[in-house]
Amino acid sequence: MQTLVEDFLQYLRHERGQAEHTQKTYAGLLNKFVTWAGKQNLTDWKQVELKHLMAFLQHERARPLETEPRESTRRLSSESVYLEIAALRAFYRFAENERLLPANVAEHLSLPRRWKRLPKALTDAEMEKLLAPETPETPQSLCDQAVLELAYASGLRLSELRNLRLEQLHLEAGFINVIGKGNKERVVPVGSKAVGALNRFIEAGRPKLVTPRSPANVFLTKRGTPFAQVTLWLRIKRRVRRAGVSRNVTPHMLRHSFATHLLEHGADLRVIQELLGHANISTTEVYTHVTGNRLRDIHRKFHPRA
Repeated sequence: MQTLVEDFLQYLRHERGQAEHTQKTYAGLLNKFVTWAGKQNLTDWKQVELKHLMAFLQHERARPLETEPRESTRRLSSESVYLEIAALRAFYRFAENERLLPANVAEHLSLPRRWKRLPKALTDAEMEKLLAPETPETPQSLCDQAVLELAYASGLRLSELRNLRLEQLHLEAGFINVIGKGNKERVVPVGSKAVGALNRFIEAGRPKLVTPRSPANVFLTKRGTPFAQVTLWLRIKRRVRRAGVSRNVTPHMLRHSFATHLLEHGADLRVIQELLGHANISTTEVYTHVTGNRLRDIHRKFHPRA
């Protein structure tokens, strides 16, 4: 069973050009099913029927979360169940198209409804606090400053920040080349504040972090290695605490703030879609709801008849 999963992951990697994060997510979800199937004495995908897939999903919905105490009543979210079903359906479509399995037993699995969560953005005042430079300057503080300025100036994803390389920077011209999801490349402008922070880090901070084995990644840890996803996430969280911002800020909130603030100041939705690297405009349209809520709040606060 594991061999067929590996074939599917190779297909995602080389033919579909899926992002590394997507590949890892699908690998983890499918391997979870393979482990469960082994406990049910299922050793071949040809033995698996729809009833087995349903039993696995029921098991997943009912099991305690690994990260929670035993007495916790929290269970798997609908978003996680959605991902598990999506992974199984994608795997079976591949296996059917490649004629590796006689039938697609996952085609009748229905996806649970996903509620759209409105993205949370920081206020202008919170962004000012967060982007205030730290003193004294150290290579790490200069790195943090450049990461935050670039994240807010250009709306990059966390993975795009950590994988950004020196040859993708064109700071004199005021733009960078970004390799996004599915290895799609886009050109993103960079504001003067972010350009200044990047130049300061590259000239005064990065040389002190570089080792003979360091790659050409722009942002490096104190050991001269590229950031792991969780390491960069924790660095941003620690900077948020030091800045005195009380909200629970995630790295993706900087991306949300970038898009929301552009829209609030009159930017065209299609332009924001291009800057964010969204394949579909419907993904970007969620920000119109955020802006609508903010306009309603302003109207209630300032209109004498509200």
